[in-house]
Amino acid sequence: MIIGKRNGNQEEYCAAKIKRAMALAFHSVGGVLSAEEGEQLLQGVERKIREKAGAGEYVSVEEIQDYVEQTLMEGNYYKEMKSYILYREERTKKRKTRQKFEVQFPNRPDLVKALSRIQKDFVEEEYDLEHLHGKFYTFSKPDTSEEEKLTMLIKAAVELTTQEAPRWEMIAARLRLVEFHHGLERTMKKYHIQNFYEKILYLTEEGLYGDYILKAYSREEIQEFEAWLEDSRNQKMNYSGLELLLSRYVIRTGKGVPMESPQEMFMGIAMHLAMKEEKQRSSWVRRFYDMLSLLQVTMATPTLSNARKPYHQLSSCFIDTVPDSLDGIYRSIDNFAKVSKFGGGMGMYFGKVRASGSAIRGFEGAAGGVIRWIRLANDTAVAVDQLGMRQGAVAVYLDAWHKDLPEFLNLRTNNGDDRMKAHDVFPAVCYPDYFWQQARDNIEGDWYLLCPHEVLTIKGYCLEDCYGNEWEEKYRDCIQDSRISKRVIPIKEIIRLIIKSAVETGTPFTFNRDIVNRTNPNRHKGMIYCSNLCTEIAQNMSAIQQTEQRIETVDGETVVVTVTRPGEFVVCNLASLSLGNLDMEDEKEVEFVTESAVRALDNVIDLNFFPVPYAKVNNEKYRPIGLGVSGYHHMLAKKGIMWESEEHLQYVEKVFENIHYAAIQASSRIAAEKGSYGYFEGSDWQTGEYFTQRDLTEGRWENLQKEVKEQGLRNGYLLAVAPTSSTSIIAGTTAGLDPIMNRYFLEEKKNGLMPRVAPELSEDTFWYYKNAHYIQQSWSVRACGVRQRHIDQAQSMNLYITNDYTFRRVLELYILAWECGVKTLYYIRSKSLEVEECEVCSS
Repeated sequence: MIIGKRNGNQEEYCAAKIKRAMALAFHSVGGVLSAEEGEQLLQGVERKIREKAGAGEYVSVEEIQDYVEQTLMEGNYYKEMKSYILYREERTKKRKTRQKFEVQFPNRPDLVKALSRIQKDFVEEEYDLEHLHGKFYTFSKPDTSEEEKLTMLIKAAVELTTQEAPRWEMIAARLRLVEFHHGLERTMKKYHIQNFYEKILYLTEEGLYGDYILKAYSREEIQEFEAWLEDSRNQKMNYSGLELLLSRYVIRTGKGVPMESPQEMFMGIAMHLAMKEEKQRSSWVRRFYDMLSLLQVTMATPTLSNARKPYHQLSSCFIDTVPDSLDGIYRSIDNFAKVSKFGGGMGMYFGKVRASGSAIRGFEGAAGGVIRWIRLANDTAVAVDQLGMRQGAVAVYLDAWHKDLPEFLNLRTNNGDDRMKAHDVFPAVCYPDYFWQQARDNIEGDWYLLCPHEVLTIKGYCLEDCYGNEWEEKYRDCIQDSRISKRVIPIKEIIRLIIKSAVETGTPFTFNRDIVNRTNPNRHKGMIYCSNLCTEIAQNMSAIQQTEQRIETVDGETVVVTVTRPGEFVVCNLASLSLGNLDMEDEKEVEFVTESAVRALDNVIDLNFFPVPYAKVNNEKYRPIGLGVSGYHHMLAKKGIMWESEEHLQYVEKVFENIHYAAIQASSRIAAEKGSYGYFEGSDWQTGEYFTQRDLTEGRWENLQKEVKEQGLRNGYLLAVAPTSSTSIIAGTTAGLDPIMNRYFLEEKKNGLMPRVAPELSEDTFWYYKNAHYIQQSWSVRACGVRQRHIDQAQSMNLYITNDYTFRRVLELYILAWECGVKTLYYIRSKSLEVEECEVCSS
């Protein structure tokens, strides 16, 4: 029998569709259609069809629906019949709404199909497409093309997004996808590209794809991967995330024409990350693709941007120790320029550079101090941008006892001499325990500032090269040594300068050096002086040293050969688990996805293009990675947990313990297969001190400790939580560890307003999304302390304050963070302060 549809199409009769429609009618009134009843009712409908049409004849959908109504009435199913009639009326209403759009877009069946799917997926009254049509009508103008109309339609959906109807941003994303795919299909026809393999071949020839992909994978493999692409996963993205991904991350031609879809982008990244897998490579491609396309894991911005491309600089974070020499300082500035050129952010430790007024080659008072060199870093950040997208970014670190500290604390403030300013760097201070002890117990006392060069010259040791009790003993020794000049300032005044700068500029960042070094799993091999641009990396550091220059003859030419010791130039590779997009109650899922992320990050080390050779050397010694999280507040809201509660602290202890365990286990399994990092022997990982120090010695942890001792560990550093400002937008989740700033707001962009809505905002989650500035910050600090036990590196942790905060309240937060074992603090975000978010480390 042939069924005539309303649009003129025809299809074969399907009894299952009739049964399903009747079952839905029963379900809508709280009933259940049994198999026997369903069969009887179907026979009644089919009897009426035969009476009307006869065998093999034609019957319309409308007639069949009339017969269903009659059959339900004859069976005395009046409630079900009423529900079915209402359902028909609702379908008719929706069909008429779609027809209004069909009139506007007669040549776009893809759009009409998308609108039909939207009606099925968004059934609440506030998402009725009549609202969209009404808004669209206000934008419409005569004689506009279908492309222009579609842009207006997308704008209408964006502007319908409100706190009460947040899912319009998801509808806007679907409409944007229709627009994007239509344009992409036309581009592919223009270049005669018919499949994924042909696309990669073309992009490689054009220099947009790295040729290593086609060298690594056969046509057959790429065809297999193409079959795995699931465009339906695009619907997981909201409008903000999709627009960001399309504008910044998909490959485009030199003229800005997009050449790949979001799913092809995820697959291209997955192929790159799995490229050197020797066993079950295709299965790793699949796992990496799934974790990315399901938005369970986001890779750092450089990885998303550069994987699969010719210049595959995949790392976010670099840290350099600036030596106290002219050659060394300029080498560090040069390193920063090269890192910035390829999209990396930098942390620079200036604690070894002599203070203003110190001696140079015996000439007293000749040194200009650290500020002039920091200004050079500042100018480099402006001059050498990150892939043309934004200016370079660098955090500059100085110790709390350095003689130039007061001037350093005024680098970004609006008062004082402009010649001593550097507004484009991000200052950070490295604090010993002794500083916070004095701030807590002896705030009326004095603080002594010293020159590191003078200490080295007179005492024969570097104060910055030790920590804890050893540092305190040497510091007291220096204070008592009359040969060493001191700059004596009341500790209260130092704290006043710190807090004044923090409230005015958001900086300086905080680096609690003693806590960091005490819990350094590789303390047998070095010292950690500072962190990176976003304060989440904590790894061994040492300065690069030029040992000699010699003249040689090479190929008949006289050349100058420079021999350099690479030191420990830190580079770290980042990714984040999207906690709001994972089932954190399912330990197996957490373990599986964490293993995938750790494996991908470990592969980055071998696949990376390093902008400076020193980074490559150090990366191969420690094989460090930084697995973090995003969607922290999203997770709590979905779980129905208030931020300011003991339940919060208990829950995140469990969540981060599971991530911690899964990450170590994954790294150990890779070590069993591929070998441990170079400095594993003698590390806290190998001796078991890592687990003992954190009181992780019972149950599964005891077994894991034995596993690590026997199998080794692939990565010397494992966990670090970055800010994830941009990548969390793509994942449709909250940024890093931060609470939300607002449940809903409109962000002004070049092309208009961009809605920002708390993830999965609804009546159920609304009250769990409390504004960051109204959260009692002690809860955030305590939670950071709980998490720190399960993070071997550090966390990008912000504090949110209002104008009501006093000097004393801010100081109490700093001291509480130190007492809770928090390693670093990122921005102090005053309610009246707008600070520039770092996108370099977004993972």
